[in-house]
Amino acid sequence: MGISAPSVPRVWRERIIKYRLLGSKCADCGKISYPPRKACPRCGSTNLVEISLPKRGKVLSYTVIRTPPRGYLKYSPYIIALIELENGARILAQLTDVDPDEVKSGMVVEAVFRRYREQGEDGIIEYGIKFRPPIT
Repeated sequence: MGISAPSVPRVWRERIIKYRLLGSKCADCGKISYPPRKACPRCGSTNLVEISLPKRGKVLSYTVIRTPPRGYLKYSPYIIALIELENGARILAQLTDVDPDEVKSGMVVEAVFRRYREQGEDGIIEYGIKFRPPIT
């Protein structure tokens, strides 16, 4: 009996994933941006440094997508939120592990590394950062 290699989804699930939420900070005016930028949206400077962003924040506003675009039908309904991180940076991201009826503006959320979607039944699984209510 031969030993088979584990599936890619299983490897991702069982692996301890270390990820960082990266942004940029303008050395001239202090503006923090996500995603990292080459020029500051506030002052236009190109004197930016890459920084790690905090993984916690709060929901400023949100919407529930009930009629999604092609390729996302099986994920509906899903929630997209504007999140203000603890350092003031704002991020647009999907919420996970929460029912649409439970989401409120001002609720605290944390970044997690999760599956976005699959490219067909036998295709590549795409992963990225989503936000969820903190587990206590």
